[in-house]
Amino acid sequence: MTRLVLTSRDSGAGCLLRAGVGDIVIPFGFRFVWGELPSDAKLEAMIGPGSLDHFPQHRLGKFHAKEVGLLDLCERCEAVELWFDPEPNAQLMLVQILDCLNSRKNIVSKLSLYQADVDIAQQRPETISEWKPPGIKIQIEHTEAANMAWQAYRQPTPRHWADLLDKDLSALPQLRQTVMELLEELPMPATGLGATEMRMLELVAAGDATPFDVFPGHQKRNTRRVFGYWEVGALLDGLARGPAPAVAGLEEGPFTDEMHDAAARLARYRQSKLSLTPLGEAVSAQAEDFSRYNPINRWWGGTELTNDNLWRWDPHRALIAP
Repeated sequence: MTRLVLTSRDSGAGCLLRAGVGDIVIPFGFRFVWGELPSDAKLEAMIGPGSLDHFPQHRLGKFHAKEVGLLDLCERCEAVELWFDPEPNAQLMLVQILDCLNSRKNIVSKLSLYQADVDIAQQRPETISEWKPPGIKIQIEHTEAANMAWQAYRQPTPRHWADLLDKDLSALPQLRQTVMELLEELPMPATGLGATEMRMLELVAAGDATPFDVFPGHQKRNTRRVFGYWEVGALLDGLARGPAPAVAGLEEGPFTDEMHDAAARLARYRQSKLSLTPLGEAVSAQAEDFSRYNPINRWWGGTELTNDNLWRWDPHRALIAP
């Protein structure tokens, strides 16, 4: 019997491979917490014919063939295990793949969910049996919860996503926490900034902060986990490089591949000593609104957030329309 393992990140896939979990381990690596969501056609292409052409041939073994896709592989393997991290982007990948596979009953019947409550990549392969989550056979309640969540996230406003808080989401253990964490990244009523940006301002205000001191990460003071490395770099650019910056002292940028490829530029970025501007101090104290002075243009699920379409989330669980 061939066991196919689908997981949420390259680093987690490496851990599972070294631990001997599964015969084939494939990471997704899609980013659904940042940027415009892919169309239905693009989502199908991401798992359809040819979607594994880039994947190392030796790791597909006897299943390697030109134009092979993830769906083909799911069809041909006898068991398909879903190993997913608890952080929000991984949970969005989980609900998206369950929603996609829902109409393919022959694949659903093979699915088991291993929902980790810690990041898989941070575990030691040799001790995987000690923290391995129990396998849950995928049933209709799992695919229904996934469909409800994925369709809600894709809507042009956050209303349906906020409504999930009144639904029974217990079939997918990490989904309710994901709903809350993503809502918290909507702009706050008083400041126009989300939770990650506000935490970055707090850490800058504490003093003696360099850029990577305010980035989230394992054993870091910023414990927000919605956005990844490149996305947080873009958020810091937004705080430091707008018409009315909230952060001063960022010596390099923008946060791009080009900057990372230039050692001297990256060193200047790392060594930047950050401080709050007067506007940053006022925003941090929730006495001023960043969006009054700076353009806002980013995607939150299917919602395009702009200054004229700035949906906000009150920490007391209230969604505020523009």
